[in-house]
Amino acid sequence: MSKNLLLKLSIFLLIFGFGIQFPVKAAGNSSEDIKKAEISIDKAIDFASKGNLSEAQKNYDQFNNTWREIEDGIKADSSAAYRDIESNMGTVVYAFTLKKQDQVVQALQNLKAVNEKFANGGYPKEAGFKKEDISLDDFILLLQETKKEVKEHKQTEALEGIKKASSSWLSVEGVVVAQSASVYSDSERDLVTIQAMLAANTPNYNAAEKIIDNMVKYLTPLAEKSTYTYWDAAMILIREGLEALLVVIALMSFVKKSGGEKGRGWIWTGVLSGLGVSVVLALIVKFVISSGAFGNNNAQIAGWTGVFAAAMLLYMSYWLHSQSNIADWNRYIREKSQTALSTGKLVSLGVLAFLAVFREGTETVLFYIGMASQIKLQSLLLGFLIGAAILGILAYLMVFVGLKLPLRPFFMVSSVIVFYLCIKFTGMGIHSLQLAGFIQTTNTSSIPSIEFFALYPSWESTIPQIILVIGAVIIILSKKLKNKKLVELNNINNGGSKLT
Repeated sequence: MSKNLLLKLSIFLLIFGFGIQFPVKAAGNSSEDIKKAEISIDKAIDFASKGNLSEAQKNYDQFNNTWREIEDGIKADSSAAYRDIESNMGTVVYAFTLKKQDQVVQALQNLKAVNEKFANGGYPKEAGFKKEDISLDDFILLLQETKKEVKEHKQTEALEGIKKASSSWLSVEGVVVAQSASVYSDSERDLVTIQAMLAANTPNYNAAEKIIDNMVKYLTPLAEKSTYTYWDAAMILIREGLEALLVVIALMSFVKKSGGEKGRGWIWTGVLSGLGVSVVLALIVKFVISSGAFGNNNAQIAGWTGVFAAAMLLYMSYWLHSQSNIADWNRYIREKSQTALSTGKLVSLGVLAFLAVFREGTETVLFYIGMASQIKLQSLLLGFLIGAAILGILAYLMVFVGLKLPLRPFFMVSSVIVFYLCIKFTGMGIHSLQLAGFIQTTNTSSIPSIEFFALYPSWESTIPQIILVIGAVIIILSKKLKNKKLVELNNINNGGSKLT
């Protein structure tokens, strides 16, 4: 299979297999829609001016409910108008929480002005279906608006709000991960947790409200940063590339040990295809559709890619462990002396390399694109080069050390590394599917959150990881027992031979 064919097939599977949905312009007259919805804002201003904030909020809530029905049409006409209206709505929500009459009136009037500007054609129509990404400030306002719905025990509205935040996460995750990997991990965990709490038959509003408060608390300082350094850029590549590097190095070392030169070509094909598809997909997201519109699709792609990669890593880990017996390995090489590795294994090496690189590559490219406007070009390039250099040094050391190891330790160490990645990819994959709402989440405080193992406080992601660990222990113990019996049998046979 040629590189071009593999690349085309990968793009086809990603776009059509994972169901990427490009936004379509909504039907209807969005200008008329906003004028009708604005009647509620006029009433809210009137009540607020008289000091009746309770009635003012009720009328604003009516506008908010109508807005959820018409926002897609406005977004399709003008992303700038959509962003301004959403931002002003967040300001109104915040003003109501302060319960200060003058601030509420001013916020409502500002929202009315933006609505009228759009209704009167003040925002130019935008060609195509590109939508702007939201900023971290807007994301925080979206959380605050969702908190209001949670506080009022409005399950449907609150659930819609947190789902919208989840789909918009891709717009801001680059800004977050560039400053704090732990906050990035906590944010993804909390978005899933909040959604699960609100989707339950008996929603846990109090706990959801506390988590939203905590998210706002740890995200707000990050929103204040406007520039990044070359080291921020370097750390993104190092963090995101290390796991993919571990997979590729394990594959390369294995191929080197087996003497299968063809395997290298398949691995490099997978790596280059993964990088190519990552760049293409990231550019489509940035310049054709918005991160927000792509959010759930991205989570599903990351989720299914993680699950498939974990399944292949599980097989590879078991296979490496099974070859740790030198006699078994020598017998395998003799059987495969003509081709070194079967065609099926060659293809699987390339597919696994593709999945590992693609899973990390897409997010890395999106992170860099999101950071580009807030960092000098030379700093961005310098950071990328430093990150690539550090990964290159690590790769060399891993290969050098791996090839120097005797056969048995090599296979044992490789199987442990690959099994660790299998555990982590399983947790990350299921967690991404939960973020997309594809898999439900059952939260529990009895499970700790450990980023190193991608362990999250939900049964759906943890149980498969536990099953993998238990299965590995059973296989190791059964193999030791089998070897012990073989040794005893050999001793008996040898003893019998001496007697005769």
